[in-house]
Amino acid sequence: MRQQHKTFQAIEVGDGGDGRWAAHARALWQGMDGLLTDEGRTPEGADRVRALFRAHMPELVPVLDRLAGQLDRPEAETFLTHAALRPFSPACTQIGTNGTLLRNYDFPPDQCEGTVVSSCFLRPVIGMQDILWGLLDGMNDAGLAVSVTYGGRSVHGPGFAILIVVRYLLETCDTVDEAVGRLRSLPVAVPQNLTLVDPAKAVTVFVGPDMSPTVAPDACAANHQHLPVTDEQERALRTQERLLAIRTAGADVAAMLKPPLYRSVDEQGWGTLYTARYQPVEGRVTYYWPGESWQQSFDDFAPGSRTVALGRAS
Repeated sequence: MRQQHKTFQAIEVGDGGDGRWAAHARALWQGMDGLLTDEGRTPEGADRVRALFRAHMPELVPVLDRLAGQLDRPEAETFLTHAALRPFSPACTQIGTNGTLLRNYDFPPDQCEGTVVSSCFLRPVIGMQDILWGLLDGMNDAGLAVSVTYGGRSVHGPGFAILIVVRYLLETCDTVDEAVGRLRSLPVAVPQNLTLVDPAKAVTVFVGPDMSPTVAPDACAANHQHLPVTDEQERALRTQERLLAIRTAGADVAAMLKPPLYRSVDEQGWGTLYTARYQPVEGRVTYYWPGESWQQSFDDFAPGSRTVALGRAS
């Protein structure tokens, strides 16, 4: 199998007002244009999603205004609400235990931004950014860490893309219980599984446009929720196999870098792009690839880049 490479970068953006975030976002903007829904391109749709954002994420409104104002694009504010984006469905695996959040992120390499961002929009947050300011996973200075996997069901409704929900929880919450409480009032567009960890607790919560947030039996998630998995789903996603494997392995990085949890990049272009281990009490995250790792922390965040090999499990 041909080995692929992907470059990840780490940047600091402060409160988003000094041009560093904007320079990064402008460089990515052309590739983002197709993610906005047709409704989001209409005046009525834009008004609806801006109102939704202001109603449900009022603390982030000043940040939204600050960021959108630097992009000089008429649709920037609508886009940055993450409430008018086309759905996407990464196939990931994650577990929270003993103050640690461990996850694999599986997606096509050319469709992942691959940017580790240290920000202080409302508070210090470090995470793997995607779609300009959303987060696939991350932690804050209170010791809370959050990551997401696709919930595996093909339903869609009005609400937010999960990446801005992860950002919002980390910007505004100190604990798992507080974050779970916030989730109960946030409309989410696509079924997703959130795993949350703080110094005292770890849970997984199932969310979606057709259900109330539901706490899972344990703090593990692959790509299904409360409903039975069909044979077709299992063949495509191997979600039950991965969930059993991560429950058995626990927070073991070595297991995450081997099948069935690690997925080599296949002919369809999907694969495990990174493994992340968050230790939020220590303010530290380490990203892993077979044979390589990269650590970042609140005390010692180092901007730079890493080009890593994908396509072969260890």
